[in-house]
Amino acid sequence: MSIPQPVPPHWKDLGKSSNDLLTKDFPIFGTSLEVKTKTPSNVTFKVAGVRDNKTSAINADLEGKYVDAKNGLTLTQVWTTANVLKTNVELDNQIAKGLKLDLNTSLIPETGNKTAIVNAAYKQPGVHARAVIDLFKGPTFTADTVVGRDGFLLGAEATYDVTSGKITRYATSLGFSAPEYAVTLHGLGNLTTYSASYYHRVSRDVEAGAKAIYDTKSTTGGIALEVGAKAYLDSAAFVKAKINNQSVLCLSYTQALRPGVKAAFGVAIDTANLAPEKEHAAHKVGASFTFEG
Repeated sequence: MSIPQPVPPHWKDLGKSSNDLLTKDFPIFGTSLEVKTKTPSNVTFKVAGVRDNKTSAINADLEGKYVDAKNGLTLTQVWTTANVLKTNVELDNQIAKGLKLDLNTSLIPETGNKTAIVNAAYKQPGVHARAVIDLFKGPTFTADTVVGRDGFLLGAEATYDVTSGKITRYATSLGFSAPEYAVTLHGLGNLTTYSASYYHRVSRDVEAGAKAIYDTKSTTGGIALEVGAKAYLDSAAFVKAKINNQSVLCLSYTQALRPGVKAAFGVAIDTANLAPEKEHAAHKVGASFTFEG
């Protein structure tokens, strides 16, 4: 008797555990603030903003989201400080079990520039497939599929330009996922860029991961390498650290101050340029604050 297979992750989530470990919770590019509230009628409001340390520019957006779980409908609207209007409509598990449809649109009123992207995702035990149509760019059609069995994952992606009648991009991936660890290999950019990543939950309180990227078209040569770790201090706080082959060390500390309130602080240190006279050192510092109620 065969063992039931879980639904594999979709294409963009292959290697997600490692990517999240190495990229999330490092607020080193400025100061960010996010405030999120929810009404009894299932409407969520979110205001998020980031002040860039280098330019002092503030980028923010106002988001409203309505969720009708009974009918599988989600409507999201966003207005940014760049005066971009975004709308997303999702319909999940209504036309067929495992099928999710969504429409993403954006409009810049000042210039009239607009985008419209239609997504369709279908997932069942052992398979996760998606199709994306960009109506105003090309138009282009992108499809990706991930199949999984007994922890092994195999994925592929391809983009077809309707106007030129050619496949403009393709990629493939192979991985293995277990409860305590995951390994993923990618061949991206028409198999010109290769990446390998791993994630390991060492214990209940410690996680580790690494990622290596090799670009065959790079003029500098060599492999870009990054390793990192996360350690929980208690149920409300954790620290993270990572370093890359360019000697940039990043450290962060995240603390849940109370239910719905979280603060995080991060710093990036260019360990190869610690001398005070180094003007181009990649030192950065930042913080983020999240309020949810």
